[in-house]
Amino acid sequence: MTDSAHTRSKHPATPLAGPYGHPFHAVVVPIPIGAWAAAVVFDIVAFAGGDPAVFTSGARWLLGIGIVGALVAAVLGLLDYLRIARGTKAKTVATAHMLLNIAAVVVFFIAFLLHFGDAPTVGGFVLAIVGLVGVGISGFLGGEMAYRYGIRVAEESTQAKAFTGAR
Repeated sequence: MTDSAHTRSKHPATPLAGPYGHPFHAVVVPIPIGAWAAAVVFDIVAFAGGDPAVFTSGARWLLGIGIVGALVAAVLGLLDYLRIARGTKAKTVATAHMLLNIAAVVVFFIAFLLHFGDAPTVGGFVLAIVGLVGVGISGFLGGEMAYRYGIRVAEESTQAKAFTGAR
C-alpha cells in the first residue's frame, strides 16, 4: 500500500460522508445500536409481566427505528468503504464489518416481524440477542478500522498540531 492510498482513506468521498476528520457514519451508528439494545430491554420487561402488549409494541418500534438508522449508517459507511484501497488488510476488515452489519439487519428485521403481536416471542428475543452479538463484533472491527488503521481519522500531521504547545 502506498501512503497516498492511506491518505485517501482518511478523506471523505463526498461532503455527504462528513467533513475531514468527522465521518457521519460514526455519528449515526449509535442510533440503531441504542434502539436495538433498548428493544431487548423492552422484551425482558414484557417477559417479566409488565404489560406485555405495551412493551412488545415498544420493542417492535425500537427494532424498526434501529433498522432505519442502520440503513442510513450503511449508506454513510459505504461512502467511507469506497475510499479504502483494494487488496489491503483494511479493506478485508471493512468488508467483514459490512457483511456482519448486513447479516445483523436481516436478523433484526426477522425479529421485527416476530414482534407483531401482544406478547414477546422467544424467537424474536433470541434473534435480537444474536443481532446484538453480531453488531458488537462488527463494532470491534469498526474500531479496528478507525483506531488501528486510521480510516476517516485525521492524518497524523493534523493530529500532531494539537500537541505543539499552542493553545
